[in-house]
Amino acid sequence: MGDFSSSLDMNVRMMNEKLRVDKNFDMLTREIEIGGKRAAFYFIDGFVQEDMVEKLMQFFYSLKESDMKDIDTFLQKGMPYTEIEKNGHFDEVEKAFLSGQSVMLVDGFDECILIDCRTYPMRSVTEPWKDKVLRGPRDGFVETLVSNAALLRRRIRDDKFSMEMFQVGRRSKTDVAVCYIDDKVDKKLLDQIEYYIEHIEVEALTMNIESLAECMFRGKWINPFPKYKYSERPDTAAAAVLDGNIVIMVDTSPAVMIIPTSIFDVIEEADDFNFAPMIGTYIRISRFFFTILTVFLTPVWLLLQSNPQWVPEWLEFITITEDITVPVILQLFILELAVDGLKLAAVNTPSMLSTPLSILAGIVVGEYAVESGWFNSESLLYMAVVTLGTYSQASFEMGYALKLIRIVNLVLVQFFGAFGLLAGFIFAICMVCFNRTISGKSYIYPIVPFDWEMLKRKVLRVRLPHYIKK
Repeated sequence: MGDFSSSLDMNVRMMNEKLRVDKNFDMLTREIEIGGKRAAFYFIDGFVQEDMVEKLMQFFYSLKESDMKDIDTFLQKGMPYTEIEKNGHFDEVEKAFLSGQSVMLVDGFDECILIDCRTYPMRSVTEPWKDKVLRGPRDGFVETLVSNAALLRRRIRDDKFSMEMFQVGRRSKTDVAVCYIDDKVDKKLLDQIEYYIEHIEVEALTMNIESLAECMFRGKWINPFPKYKYSERPDTAAAAVLDGNIVIMVDTSPAVMIIPTSIFDVIEEADDFNFAPMIGTYIRISRFFFTILTVFLTPVWLLLQSNPQWVPEWLEFITITEDITVPVILQLFILELAVDGLKLAAVNTPSMLSTPLSILAGIVVGEYAVESGWFNSESLLYMAVVTLGTYSQASFEMGYALKLIRIVNLVLVQFFGAFGLLAGFIFAICMVCFNRTISGKSYIYPIVPFDWEMLKRKVLRVRLPHYIKK
């Protein structure tokens, strides 16, 4: 037996008390008579399609008493809508109602009817401002899970493609979808991911997908390199699923999580595949180069600046010839902080003031900073190159991980010279190689374990095998 009775008055009283309808202005109720029986409807304003409700009401007014004999007869003859479900357990009905479904109670029925005619407020499906491409699709994920699922389903028309739904959070009950292709996914990893999601004990995913990531990863977060790959592009997520990966979507988050992840996956971008193989290879190798340059340019320059006798004649122009009023290491640290300050200022500056901010930053951090003696022009130049290299990464997490490794290298070079640079290089390699991920697989796959065919795909933009039927 369920929690509902055949008395409409008792069911309405229970719904009003437990949902605290009188304390919530957006919970709407409506009582009407259908086929000689009293009925009550519960809606959440903003979640319901009003035109659909109006059409249903018009149809209900035309029903006869014979159509309302029992709940099964009503669903067969008196319910024209397809997305419906009957349920007699209040906890399940409450969860569905708070998710946006409409509830219908009829006198004489000991179960309620859930009508899924909900809609969510959402922005347009436009290209993500971070994961932009030179050529390719211009749509992007939004904060509505159903719309994101449709964007994936549109690209993968495979009967093996599955999207399983879970709910996380005792209070928030946030919808989480796990997407995969059944005959390509690693079943052991899939079972592990689903087990983690089902057994998460948390009140709410306050920061949506990031909260889920921290709940799922049980290890330590000391290593700064990203444990997951995030993407706001449906084409990237669809390609990951078709490769046998798992994509996790969280309601209210425009980004999806891709598992498993290696460092090659994080560096990879959609533009690599939107051009011919030769051009895509050049773009990818350029990104690899800038990734390495971002970490080691300023530490190597600091080492050569501290040891000018190591600089060959044809490279003497890289050393500082002017007076140094502030130690070079301190200049680089201040510039590292200044770049982050400018990032924060750009994020929080209204768009109408972005141009004045750019001009102010260019004058203050550029000309005036050098003339005042705080910085030398060489320090500004190499820090600008490093900043541009950081922006070549689509992943914010990867950019900040490279920044932290670079700062460690600067400290080691300042105190230990060439041995410090060598130690910094070994430190960076170890941080990459021993980074733990939720899948437990190598972070540098396909180097370890070695897979030559996959390595070619990760380093070079090779043509995928395809066949034409004769």
